[in-house]
Amino acid sequence: MSLPHAILTALLEKPSSGLELTRRFDRSIGYFWSATHQQIYRELAKLEQSGFIRPLPQQPSRGRKREYEVLPEGRAELTAWVAGTEDPRPVRDPLLLRLRAAAVVGTHGIGAELERHLGLHERQLAEYLAIEERDFSVSALPADDRLQHLVLRGGIELEKYWIAWLTEALTEVTER
Repeated sequence: MSLPHAILTALLEKPSSGLELTRRFDRSIGYFWSATHQQIYRELAKLEQSGFIRPLPQQPSRGRKREYEVLPEGRAELTAWVAGTEDPRPVRDPLLLRLRAAAVVGTHGIGAELERHLGLHERQLAEYLAIEERDFSVSALPADDRLQHLVLRGGIELEKYWIAWLTEALTEVTER
């Protein structure tokens, strides 16, 4: 049930149209919770039907996109969700399963895939570090920005973990 909460969060940050939400997901929220534009539009309709959001009044204009804002009921739903509990989800990564299978059938070809993943994580880390430098280089950040920075730092630390683990895995595979 996290997609509706991601959308409510984004709309509380800034009322937006479905297209704007899709773009914002691609640039920020999508780093840790991705969604297609179809999923976003479907969820917007559900949130509106549930009374959590409404379209902003707009001047009649051809081609103008509907922008949505969060209603008090939507804010209350998001507040309750933030205060709730949820167990961590088990890791479900095909690469881990492939490496486990390689232990049984042999490691032929798995090294190239490990190297490819290493490159992907190195690029993602570089992107996160660039965002950190651009958006969070000020030493005294407001409370909201500190929490957003904390989320980014989580992403940075995860990428560092994957880089270290993939480097270790490559060493293990090449030593066989």
